[in-house]
Amino acid sequence: MFNTLKTLITGANDRAEEQLRETYSIELITQKIREADANLKAAKLTLASLIQRQRAEQRQVETLEERVRDLMARAGEALEAGREDLARSAAQAVADMENELTVRRQTLDRLDTRILQLRQSVETASRRIADLKQGAIAARATRHEQDIQRRLRRHTGGDSPAEEAEALIRDVLQRDDPFEQGEILREIDGELNNTSIADDLADAGFGPRSRSTAADVLSRLKPRG
Repeated sequence: MFNTLKTLITGANDRAEEQLRETYSIELITQKIREADANLKAAKLTLASLIQRQRAEQRQVETLEERVRDLMARAGEALEAGREDLARSAAQAVADMENELTVRRQTLDRLDTRILQLRQSVETASRRIADLKQGAIAARATRHEQDIQRRLRRHTGGDSPAEEAEALIRDVLQRDDPFEQGEILREIDGELNNTSIADDLADAGFGPRSRSTAADVLSRLKPRG
């Protein structure tokens, strides 16, 4: 029994969530696009930071390469002048800078790879978000059209205002005629108190009528001979 109740509750929650998503689908689309825009902005900032670091490393590499060339030239001149001690010091400095250059070039290679990958991701995300925004415009237009169609269906079927007005008109036109209803009531009352029987006898020439008729009025209007 517990499993059955759990299944029913899960199903009800799923239906409620589905209905909620359908009702607020446009708002959800807008929010998701807003979140995607925020993620894209963060990715762009990261890309900019990597590019900035890459350029700084590139400048360091170029500076070290220039210093190595300068020291190598000076060390060569020192050797020609018989100053091997100075040339040895320059050579040690060049070796240290070359080791640093190796590390910096490796760092630069890693940065180049990361920048390339992130740039591709940013470009893909940017195109996707542009497509999503176009899709959102189409979704809003479709929802607007669906709302119009829904209102039109309410006017052409079901409990639409037009249907209600037509029903009210039919009710008014089909109501009983109160005058005719009054005549029928009088006839019923006459039958109940035997007045109608007396009128039938009067019509046959036996005794006076209980009420005046059009024939009586016309007979009074005719000149007496």
